[in-house]
Amino acid sequence: MSRSPLSRAVLNEQLAALGRPPYEGPDDPAALRLACPEAVLGALDAGLEPARPVLRGAVRALLDRLAAAAPGRSVEVRVPPYAAVQCVAGPRHTRGTPPNVVEMDAVTWVCLATGRLGWQEAVAAGRVHASGPRSDLSALLPVLAP
Repeated sequence: MSRSPLSRAVLNEQLAALGRPPYEGPDDPAALRLACPEAVLGALDAGLEPARPVLRGAVRALLDRLAAAAPGRSVEVRVPPYAAVQCVAGPRHTRGTPPNVVEMDAVTWVCLATGRLGWQEAVAAGRVHASGPRSDLSALLPVLAP
C-alpha cells in the first residue's frame, strides 16, 4: 500500500478539484493537517472521494484535537488505517486490548469530529463500534466547530 505524504501540492490538488483557492498557510505538517478537515468535508459535499493523504491529515488533526481536549489514557480511539490515540482521564491501560475502545472509519470520524454527524446516530447506525464504560465520546464532540 502506497502512503503518499500530505504536502501542499496534494492539498492544493484536492482544493482545486473543489474549485477552491489554494492553501496559503505554512508548510508545517501540523498546519497542513489542520487545513484538511475542510477539504475533506468539501469533497464529501461535492460527492467526491477525498484524497487519501488529505483524509489521513484530517483524521490525524481531529484525533490530536480530541487528545488535547481530553488528555488521558483510558480510552483508545482507532481510525484504521490512519491513526489511533489514547485519551480521556481515568485508569491507564498498559497491556493487551484496552477495556475502552472506540473504532470507526475515517469519514465517520471526520463527520463526528466536525459536528456533521451525532454520536448516538453514528452508534445506532453501526458506524461506530464502542466498548467499555468510558467509551461514550458524545460529551467531547465535536472537536472542531462546524
